[in-house]
Amino acid sequence: MKKIQLYIGAVLLSAIVGCTGDFKEVVDFTEVTNPTLSEESVVGQPNSAVIWAAGIEREISRTFNEILILAELGSDNYENTQTFFSQFLDGLDIRTTDPDIRDTQNEIARVAKMAQFGLETVGPNDPNYSPAQEAEFHYYLGLSRMLSAMYFSALPQETVGVPVVSAENYQSAIQSFQTAVSISAKPEYHLAIARSNYYLGNKSAAVSAANAALALSTDFTREAKFDEAEGPSNAMEDALYERATFDDFQPLPSLDFLDPKYSFLSPEQDASVHYLKAEEAYLILAEANLSDGNVAAAQANLNDLLDLVATREVRVIDDRAEQRSEVDPGGRPDNSGVVVNGRSGLVLDRQDGVVAVPSISGTSLTTAEIAAFANDDESLSKLYRTRQEIFIAEGIRFVDMGVKLVINENEILQNENVNEGDFGTVAVIPSFIASIIPDLDAFTYDAGAGVATTTVDLNDVLVANKTSEAVVPFY
Repeated sequence: MKKIQLYIGAVLLSAIVGCTGDFKEVVDFTEVTNPTLSEESVVGQPNSAVIWAAGIEREISRTFNEILILAELGSDNYENTQTFFSQFLDGLDIRTTDPDIRDTQNEIARVAKMAQFGLETVGPNDPNYSPAQEAEFHYYLGLSRMLSAMYFSALPQETVGVPVVSAENYQSAIQSFQTAVSISAKPEYHLAIARSNYYLGNKSAAVSAANAALALSTDFTREAKFDEAEGPSNAMEDALYERATFDDFQPLPSLDFLDPKYSFLSPEQDASVHYLKAEEAYLILAEANLSDGNVAAAQANLNDLLDLVATREVRVIDDRAEQRSEVDPGGRPDNSGVVVNGRSGLVLDRQDGVVAVPSISGTSLTTAEIAAFANDDESLSKLYRTRQEIFIAEGIRFVDMGVKLVINENEILQNENVNEGDFGTVAVIPSFIASIIPDLDAFTYDAGAGVATTTVDLNDVLVANKTSEAVVPFY
């Protein structure tokens, strides 16, 4: 440390001694000397809105890199067996001092700022600015607000602003998405409205938006794309696949057949995150119908879901390097003969060669199970099991659990509107989740008998607490 301080001091002294004019030229970093980095090099240029949007898309990918690591570890989807990624979230140890939470908040805020700059400055000064591009900027702003609401109980919408609670951030998101729809409708805009209303418990509005999305397309997706060569690469893909024998993220045995959702594509392109997709619309409709006691309609929604999932890409990969139990040899199911929670077919034979894993959506739900649906908690639990499977590695399970992250320490220290202990600075963990944190990723495995059993079934826990405002929003 002393060597670093001495070196920096020497550099500064050299600069001061070598300065022939006002000392301001040493410390004033506001003057832009690179014309390709000035505001004028972007604003007012033809097609600058398209270029700016590409930058926002890159920022969205960076944002999901932060969100997914935290959200997937905080859920019951994965156990973190190493310390390469988040140190705390696997045990829902949510701290204002956690740098990963800080980075997540900052990335979400950057998307909002970039979207606002696109709407207020870049777009209006672009001679080729189109309505479709304007709609995209509104969508980006809405996405930032929605992510704020999904993962934080409160966040400011402006720099050092007053924190806005989750419900208000959802409402702001809906307004932006509705503006985007009014300009140039896309199915993902409608789905984003549906999701926001879903988590607010606005059933009729969520159903209307879900139907509107499906009316435009029954198989759409919106992707966050990643660049393996130039960045950002997909951090979840690293955790699930590319770090191989490190076995960083290990799924519950009941989810083994869905892992790794992201795997290596090429030296140039990394796997995309499909963060808004038609499957969600069908699930929202099914839950709404089930809550209304309309079992037949819910069954139709879920059969449509299975038809869609059957069309999605299934990637064939060689996953032998991972071995499933490098950290604890023999500690995890690793062959298809294992029965998990009384069900077979949930574990893959990775050591036999290549395996087939869904890269967009997969589920263990069957038409026979759908046919047996009734207006009861068992069917609702199966619906939430399906949500868990469809959305694995997409950060949704964490939100379904009703858990919220905290405003980071930097914001607390710099924003006079935020104090330690305020709402938004204390983690939100429903009591029925807090009481089972040690068991979220736990299971027993008898390798000789080929039987694995999860310690808790969180889907049953969520359904048992369906009247709580924190979870199962249509009940």
